[in-house]
Amino acid sequence: MIHITVYKNSEQEYTAFRCLGHAGYAPAGEDIVCAAVSALVINTINSIEMLVSDLFDLEMDSNSGQIDFSLQEGYSKESLLLIRSLVLGLQGIQKSYGNNYITITCKEV
Repeated sequence: MIHITVYKNSEQEYTAFRCLGHAGYAPAGEDIVCAAVSALVINTINSIEMLVSDLFDLEMDSNSGQIDFSLQEGYSKESLLLIRSLVLGLQGIQKSYGNNYITITCKEV
């Protein structure tokens, strides 16, 4: 199962997320849930880096499927919008495929 934790600040802005695990929907290389989550997460990170140029911290481990992303201070509204878009896409995947393959939790930091 993929566990997504999205972190909100006191202004209710999404500023960080953690993605951990593998969906287990299908065998490796055929898992459309993993592929969809990966595409959304990597595209969000790449978009923030290439289009917005905000600074962030990133740690990845492909074996466990862990991705930890956190915006650094001074982030822009554009980065916040991109992360909100990520959450919207992840919620759509969860709605389509169910809680057996992906869970999303929001935490305030």
